[in-house]
Amino acid sequence: MTNHDDLLRGLSSRPLRIPSKYFYDDRGSALFDAICDLPEYYPTRTEQALLDRVSERIAALTRARQMVELGSGTARKTRLLIQALLQQGNGLHYTPVDISRYALEQAAESLSQDFPDLRIDGVLCDYTDSLDGLRPDPGCLAVFLGSTIGNFEHHRSAALLRRLRRRLNDGDHFLLGVDLVKPVEILEAAYNDSRGLTAEFNRNILRSVNRAVEGDFEPEAFRHLARFDQESKQIEMYLVAEGDARVRLEELGLELEMRAGERILTEISRKFDRPSTAELLEESGFTLDHWFESPEGYFALALARAAADEDPGPMSEDHP
Repeated sequence: MTNHDDLLRGLSSRPLRIPSKYFYDDRGSALFDAICDLPEYYPTRTEQALLDRVSERIAALTRARQMVELGSGTARKTRLLIQALLQQGNGLHYTPVDISRYALEQAAESLSQDFPDLRIDGVLCDYTDSLDGLRPDPGCLAVFLGSTIGNFEHHRSAALLRRLRRRLNDGDHFLLGVDLVKPVEILEAAYNDSRGLTAEFNRNILRSVNRAVEGDFEPEAFRHLARFDQESKQIEMYLVAEGDARVRLEELGLELEMRAGERILTEISRKFDRPSTAELLEESGFTLDHWFESPEGYFALALARAAADEDPGPMSEDHP
């Protein structure tokens, strides 16, 4: 990736911020895979258990022959949907879209071994910037799991989903994973694990930025901070300067002067409920058809359709 305008904007204003896409260099992707196995990090296992329960139902509802996945990572959870769709007997073309070459290669290698009849065509791109190269066939199921949509402010979430809607055909399906609002102690523990992997994942974003724009951040000079903001219903993750620092970013032509205690915002993770999810989907050109929620109310999967001009009809309730 050569366009770092978003990074320049984020580091040229106060408060400082780094776009979360810079987490996912090869090391960051591997660290996140490890985080997903931590006992404190409930989202991955909860979403996976939910997918295990409802994948066959989703396959029957969509009967998709192509599945496009935004931010696919190594496709740990997606294999449940792949298996269910292949069992429909219509074949399947899987199109993972990710910013990490490592993640795409790992996904292709693993899935090819497990599903030899699966056609896989990965797309290496920054899907937050453009989906111009994506041309799904009619009857596609687009998938965006992990509540990654929560890493964007509302207006950017809607813009991203509208961009996806323009790639899809009327009536195509879209499955969105959303992390739900829950007690603050559960939320904060998920981003402050006892092994310190999330802290290392957070600091690694500085190494990624250093490589991308010839920077000289010293990651160990920053500490990890994650907290839940009740008003905005979001986790906010920061790197906090332990002392005064001067950082040069050659490719950006930028020099930062940071004071001890100053924060860099590296991620937000917004939490949802059913009404806010339906509102986001409708604003983006989708109609929520089915709502699948985990038994303890931690996570949900929203199955929507790319809306046409006509009235899409009432939404149904599903109890997996």
